[in-house]
Amino acid sequence: MPAKPRISIHWFRRDLRLADNHGFFRALSDNGNVLPLFIFDTTILDKLEDKHDRRVDFIHRALSGIQVELLNHGSSLLVEHGQPVEVWKRLLERFDITAVTTNHDHEPYAIARDKAVGELLASHGIPFRSYKDISIFERGEVVKDDGGAYTVYTPYMKKWRAQFTPEMAEPYLSEGLLDRLWKTSPFRLPSLQDIGFNPTDLQAPPTTIEEELLKNYERTRDIPSIIGTSRMSTHLRFGTVSVRELVRRSLRSSPKYLNELIWREFFMQILWHFPHPERAFKPAYDSIPWLPDADGFNAWCEGRTGYPLVDAGMRELNATGLMHNRVRMVVASFLTKHLLIDWRWGEAYFAAKLLDFELSSNNGGWQWASGSGCDAAPYFRVFNPQLQLERFDPQLKYVKHWVPECGTANYVRPVVVHHAARDRVLRVYKEALSAPVKKNDTQTQLFE
Repeated sequence: MPAKPRISIHWFRRDLRLADNHGFFRALSDNGNVLPLFIFDTTILDKLEDKHDRRVDFIHRALSGIQVELLNHGSSLLVEHGQPVEVWKRLLERFDITAVTTNHDHEPYAIARDKAVGELLASHGIPFRSYKDISIFERGEVVKDDGGAYTVYTPYMKKWRAQFTPEMAEPYLSEGLLDRLWKTSPFRLPSLQDIGFNPTDLQAPPTTIEEELLKNYERTRDIPSIIGTSRMSTHLRFGTVSVRELVRRSLRSSPKYLNELIWREFFMQILWHFPHPERAFKPAYDSIPWLPDADGFNAWCEGRTGYPLVDAGMRELNATGLMHNRVRMVVASFLTKHLLIDWRWGEAYFAAKLLDFELSSNNGGWQWASGSGCDAAPYFRVFNPQLQLERFDPQLKYVKHWVPECGTANYVRPVVVHHAARDRVLRVYKEALSAPVKKNDTQTQLFE
């Protein structure tokens, strides 16, 4: 029997690039003879009902790009499909694996997955090393002086900035190490159909940001009718662009954009410290008597609430998998405050539709909108969707693009009257939040 190839492996997950990739850099510099690996995880994929999922298509396209780069260096990407532990069992039979590297993922499922894979590899004497790559700070690195977690953004942001040094955003330069890849003939990249999915109408955002956009970011980021935001959220989610690059550029050109990157890391550390996203962060909010209004929810999902900015946002989401961030706040507030529908319904819909879906940011944003989260908008703050429209899309450029019938007899009547809905939610929230609440175990220390 021929000897099994002796290799090390870098396991790509949320780091779909070769350049400035911490774990990949460590694999090349510390181990050598590196085989790049990606696993289409059926634990995740089997839960996706829409087999035209743009995110799976995005990942597949990113992997195709990585494969082209690797082939130019006489190597190849190995793409597997299945449950990760079972895939690794097959790899152990196929290769003599000396070491495995990857990059951290902070989400609860990923932590459990990595624990199981790490235990399997350890049973074979194989080191499994994971590195920080998807953020500048993570987990418990930015905490209060007493070691407790920050649950309010502004002090977290100040501590983040105080701890940051420019060296933390320097790139990991792998280019000069690519000769340490394992030389092999190409492995076949499975098609989308091979893994049970189909090509989509995906229009991926560009991987670059114009310098002028960053300089004007603070002025333009709230206007949905123009390209005034970075559109980097999808690339950050899947690691097709390095967060270190974006931090370096924001330091030069846009302090406001840096604050947005810090918001992302704030929500990441919240999920790390409090890994129970199914609960209201503020326990009292789980006593709110949400309405099981299926008709109202469907109207919201389909963009036919009769509120133009809300409808435009939902139609943009359904058509593209993305939504302007200002509009995300408006539609989330509308669902939870105007329709009095549980934020979890909206969170789940976004989770199914968003190209840039990230558990920590999605959960944090929805709980912020409903008032139940950390650093949340107070419950009595109810966005007026008409005033939001007048301020951020006064000429209806954004609305007319997505809701062309707006202003005509064909446009639907509002599903609720703003003032009546506002009065209702203030009354319902006030009554629910005034009742005694039993604190849950993970959050007791926050609300003494």
